[in-house]
Amino acid sequence: MTMEVRTEKIEARTWGICVPELAAHPTVYADGLLDGRSLLISGGGSGMGRATAVLAARLGAKVMICGRDGEKLDRAASEIRDHVGADIETFAMSIRDPEAVDRLMDEAFSRLGTVDALINSAGGQFPINAIDLSVKGWNAVVDTNLNGTWYMMQAAARRWRDRGEPGSIVNIVATIDRGIPQSAHTAAARAGVVYLSRSVAVEWAPLGIRVNSLAPGTIETEGLNNYPPAMMQRLGKGNPMRRMGDTWDIAEGVVYLTAASGKFITGELLQINGGMHLWGTNWPLGVPEAFQGIGG
Repeated sequence: MTMEVRTEKIEARTWGICVPELAAHPTVYADGLLDGRSLLISGGGSGMGRATAVLAARLGAKVMICGRDGEKLDRAASEIRDHVGADIETFAMSIRDPEAVDRLMDEAFSRLGTVDALINSAGGQFPINAIDLSVKGWNAVVDTNLNGTWYMMQAAARRWRDRGEPGSIVNIVATIDRGIPQSAHTAAARAGVVYLSRSVAVEWAPLGIRVNSLAPGTIETEGLNNYPPAMMQRLGKGNPMRRMGDTWDIAEGVVYLTAASGKFITGELLQINGGMHLWGTNWPLGVPEAFQGIGG
């Protein structure tokens, strides 16, 4: 029997922790931890990227956020200024455009003085059965999540090499250990980033460049508005801890890898997913009949 695919989105709502809450959220890190450091964060206008920007600014870092939506970036920067008391830089661009990436890097190194860490949080995907995925849909996700991430990594690394400076990269990926049914396109792209990161972690170690990946599980962000109603009842159930994580979990993980705490860590994949890499599947389009009642 063929499963009926529901592709309508859930009613848009506000998910996750807003900037005023992020600004006051307890953290395990000491004030001033990132004093004198500069972070460039893609996808910084919302979700995990925005939470990371708030935490970094709270800890004393100079921050630039980038993304496609200039209004969203400006709104995030304004909220951070109002609630954290820090002025951060913004730059609207698409990571899918390598020339735009080069312009971004020139601006980031100029405005911040240098870039100590690059956080690749930009990306996107949509749920679909792989057999129905169009060439356009495949290319759009792979071009953003894999190619765009690579353009950012290489552009930063070249500047660190040419300036004789060390650097750190954290790539936000996905839990890909057992595949991602109904999101095969992003599984392919994110797995590519994980093994790309491990490859260049070796190549770039002599340059003082560390490269790590971080795999979130189901995190409460605005991105959940892209998923259909069928997923609502299963949100947070696709992992052994049986709940969703929040953007602060990811932000603190990024800081761990970026700060001095991560100085001897490279080529690693940090799983912040409630054990989803061990057990659980979200089935965003609904559980197929063949898998009804089957755990794992």
